[in-house]
Amino acid sequence: MKPFSSLLPILFFAGMAILPLLAGDYYQGVGFQLLMWIALTQSWVLLSGFTGYISLGHAVFYGLGGYLTVLTWHIVPLPLAIPLSGLVAALFAGLIGYPVMRVRGPYFVILTFGLAELVKYIVINVEAALGKFGRLMMGAPGLSTLYWVMLALAVAATLLVVLVGRSRFGAGLRAIREDEPAAETVGVPTARYKLGAYALSAAIPGMVGGLAALRTSYFEPQQIFSPTISFTVVTMAMIGGSDRARGPLMGALFLVLLSELLWANLAELYMIILGLLLIGFVLFAPSGIDGLLRRRFGR
Repeated sequence: MKPFSSLLPILFFAGMAILPLLAGDYYQGVGFQLLMWIALTQSWVLLSGFTGYISLGHAVFYGLGGYLTVLTWHIVPLPLAIPLSGLVAALFAGLIGYPVMRVRGPYFVILTFGLAELVKYIVINVEAALGKFGRLMMGAPGLSTLYWVMLALAVAATLLVVLVGRSRFGAGLRAIREDEPAAETVGVPTARYKLGAYALSAAIPGMVGGLAALRTSYFEPQQIFSPTISFTVVTMAMIGGSDRARGPLMGALFLVLLSELLWANLAELYMIILGLLLIGFVLFAPSGIDGLLRRRFGR
């Protein structure tokens, strides 16, 4: 099982690379959404999966990335605008990270959610003051172009989780998750490690948000800063399970495909079924799909 499980991400991304060559626009659009959620969930794992600090504020970095891409549209070349969105999101995380990461447990969850909502309403008020209630992005690249960029981001996010997980940095983050005071005692620079993880986990959503804004060709603060984004990322991470790269990948794949099926056939029951599934995983499979597979087949 171990060699095959290690190949799963490679086989999956190889399949996603072939998809545009074989499928039409609808399936390519679903693939784009799947890759987007994979990148977001992997980035969430970099902070919350490794450290145990559960964040409900991922939407703030996603939204900031989209907002910056809109503001720089036709000003900054697109190949620079997307990385710039990630850089600004990471810098923002670095700026607020020190006070935010001093809070633990449920207070951290509430703080990250509140911060995302605060930034959302600041942007809403700024846009209203400017007389903007939505921005169109004329001439945005087509789906076929954006798909490949999102694929590259999803692969990069997955590789980053793998590399961090195998590094001394990752070992330090896991030590923080298991027992932060003990980690400090043995010399782990917990404050620096947490801040680094926070900034890393912000960069990818910043770039993803920029691509998502280009995909819709429209920016509306309520939509791009929606807390549903953060909740969905956490749900996918919990369903996938573990701090390994394949856990978020399986969680995103499961939920995106299930969502497409439910919206097509049981749209009125979508949220009810989704809620029941999440409760079921929390109660009966807290280690997620990856944990179930490891118990069944080994590592």
